[in-house]
Amino acid sequence: MSRPPSPPPEAPPASAADAPSEVHLDARGLLCPLPVLLAAREIAKLPAGGRLVVEGDDLGILEDLPSWCAETGHRLVSIGAEGGLVRGVVEKAGGA
Repeated sequence: MSRPPSPPPEAPPASAADAPSEVHLDARGLLCPLPVLLAAREIAKLPAGGRLVVEGDDLGILEDLPSWCAETGHRLVSIGAEGGLVRGVVEKAGGA
């Protein structure tokens, strides 16, 4: 008598290394300093080199995000505003 096929192996649990390399933060409706505070919280979860995309409607993000990157050592990949929506992309520094 033959044995039934064995079930497929279960996937291992996700680890920090499996985390997505790009995370989106919706900061629409939030005013300074909340978008940057939330960005700091979210980027802490990413591996070095991971990217955080921040989108919000507070034009203060245009000034606050570059300043925060300069202070923390993260790299501001891009930032701009179109149609009332600000979008910034930040790459996490290696040691932070």
